[in-house]
Amino acid sequence: MAGEWRLLRLGALEPLKAQALYEAVAIAVGRGLVGRTVILCHPASPYVCIGYHQELEKEVDVDFCRSQGLPIIRRTLGGGATYLDSQQEFYQIVAPEDEFPKPVGEAFRHFLQATVYVYRAFGLPAEYKPINDVVIGGRKASGNGAGTFEGSAILVGNVILDMNYDMMARVLKVPDEKFRDKLAKSMKDWVTSLKRELGYIPPREKIQELLVEGYEKIGMKLAPGELTREEVRIFEEEVKPRHLSEDWLRMPEMRHPSLGRAVKVMAGVKVVEASHKARKLIRVTMEVAEGKIRDILISGDFFMLPETAHPKLEETLIGAPLERGEIEKRVEEFYERFGVQTPGMKPSDFVDAIMKAAELAIE
Repeated sequence: MAGEWRLLRLGALEPLKAQALYEAVAIAVGRGLVGRTVILCHPASPYVCIGYHQELEKEVDVDFCRSQGLPIIRRTLGGGATYLDSQQEFYQIVAPEDEFPKPVGEAFRHFLQATVYVYRAFGLPAEYKPINDVVIGGRKASGNGAGTFEGSAILVGNVILDMNYDMMARVLKVPDEKFRDKLAKSMKDWVTSLKRELGYIPPREKIQELLVEGYEKIGMKLAPGELTREEVRIFEEEVKPRHLSEDWLRMPEMRHPSLGRAVKVMAGVKVVEASHKARKLIRVTMEVAEGKIRDILISGDFFMLPETAHPKLEETLIGAPLERGEIEKRVEEFYERFGVQTPGMKPSDFVDAIMKAAELAIE
């Protein structure tokens, strides 16, 4: 990935632009309108972000977010729900798909050297932890994701300046307030920030300079640039309307409306739900009739490249008998047919999740 890259230092952006402007850049890169690009920016105000494969109501306290005026944005990449605010410095890396390191684990290893460089420049013992984390003393110091979109490959992440643990725990859907308290404590145990490690927040400009130095040390020559008019048009006309639609925000559920109406299921038909924790969470909601899968929704905080292959996995499983051998065969065929990567996850993880739900269906 050596060679010249366009550097966009965009500063504070309203939440939707901070989260989704890189999609417009990715479309422009995929169409050959602009070259490889690194974006540095941060949110001007707080928002909540959910992963591509997550179900909104099962991950986020929607009523609370709306009462606080917090926008909820579904990203085009996988991963989990999170609260984001101005105490982050985002980096968003976009390049033609055929120029990106493969497999995706190699992309994380390569580009996150720059993130490690930033923390180490402040004297902190940061390390890259496969598959997509940077840690300090065992605590996560940077969240990262990657995926493909419109002919481009994307890697996004952040340097955490400070962390609002209580708000992070508050926006998430939890069974009760006691659990929420435990969640906030767990986050404090496992997530850190520059302020927590140093006792102060370094100037944002210094952090940006160190990121640029870090990328240059891995062979990326960054040349300052600007957004083109076409990228702005793509964002306004192609990206923004999709993100503002209810269909996009509730995309997984909208694909399977019948699974949300279990009370109307006829005799002999069961709707079951099971969660399986592998390296990432997989949640399976399944309608079963006569020992076969009639409908299935697979959600969670996993990554899948390409993310848009996900519905094909569900389609592949429709009609499958609840037998492990048949489920394994169909899942493996899906991976092979669509060239799917699920960083840190194996086909067997999805099989285990489906069979866990199947056990409930045959009780």
